[in-house]
Amino acid sequence: MTTPPLLSTPLTRLTGIDHPIVQTGMGWVAGARLVTATARAGALGILASATMTCEELEKQIIEVAERTDRPFGVNLRADAGDAAQRVELLIRHGVKVASFALAPRRELIERLKDNGIVVIPSIGAVRHAEKVAAWGADAVMVQGGEGGGHTGSVPTSILLPSVVAAVDIPVIAAGGFHDGRGLAAALAYGAAGVGMGTRFLLTNDSAVPAAIKQRYLDFGLDGTVVTRKADGMPHRLLRTEFVEGLEHGGALGRLLPTMRRSLAFKKMSGMSWFELAKDALSMKRSTGRSWAQMTLAANTPMLLKAGLVDGDTQAGMLAAGQVVGMIDDLPSCEQLVDRVVQDAVRHLRAAASCLRD
Repeated sequence: MTTPPLLSTPLTRLTGIDHPIVQTGMGWVAGARLVTATARAGALGILASATMTCEELEKQIIEVAERTDRPFGVNLRADAGDAAQRVELLIRHGVKVASFALAPRRELIERLKDNGIVVIPSIGAVRHAEKVAAWGADAVMVQGGEGGGHTGSVPTSILLPSVVAAVDIPVIAAGGFHDGRGLAAALAYGAAGVGMGTRFLLTNDSAVPAAIKQRYLDFGLDGTVVTRKADGMPHRLLRTEFVEGLEHGGALGRLLPTMRRSLAFKKMSGMSWFELAKDALSMKRSTGRSWAQMTLAANTPMLLKAGLVDGDTQAGMLAAGQVVGMIDDLPSCEQLVDRVVQDAVRHLRAAASCLRD
């Protein structure tokens, strides 16, 4: 049986979930199966839409809604050319939460809030949190440098309290969380909850192939590396042979495979060359990447898909937080959420016992 609500925070009250835990929107990982299991466990599941067409996203939203009546969310790319169209999908289907990997435009926030959708951008700096808070965001997720995928350099232990002190909206802590001790620590810092990616990827409700999950479990605390060779931006990945090759290989050797994967992504997405160029220009303007970096970014989805979907242990990139070295099992989402909450309560009570009457 799922643990009854034991912790009440601004995040649980804002979103209607039972437990202050968020399963983050991981591309190729956070689909309907994982999000449904997370929602049923009383946490907040987030669909990752960046690797889906609009039609695929709508099907995934409908599937989750048919399988559970619990709140869930969708992660959107604020710089996507069809971001406004995706926002309308969320409104039409009554999705509870919209999260963003980059700061959304003010008009997107207003459109979502006007229709009762909770807006939670992810940020990596105090100034970004202040900006989206001023624009009306309901909460922010702050990811420290320990987090997987695109990440910054400031650790959670420094970035989190800085953001908590700077804004008056709920702050969700991400980057380095996997257990109840971490949730208790985040709440003590002033956070309203935690976001976990790698930990939810490594559950038996995740659709990631078994061989790939085992690869994750085999790595220790030194098993990740932050590289710019994947797409021109700092990207924390498992230290696989493929990533080591990216790190030490020359640009010329990467050119042909990069072009091939970019073409494969175009075919998979169903986008025309005009739409692809428009999307790339939008991303370039919002991130400041060079055209060389944009070429690398275009093939990143296929590099991730090779490992996380196709199960190719040699050819794919595997995003992972440093916390991967602390994980050694594959529970269900229900088992994971239950033990994180119960463990957090034990640690909070133990900390409270240090107080003098």
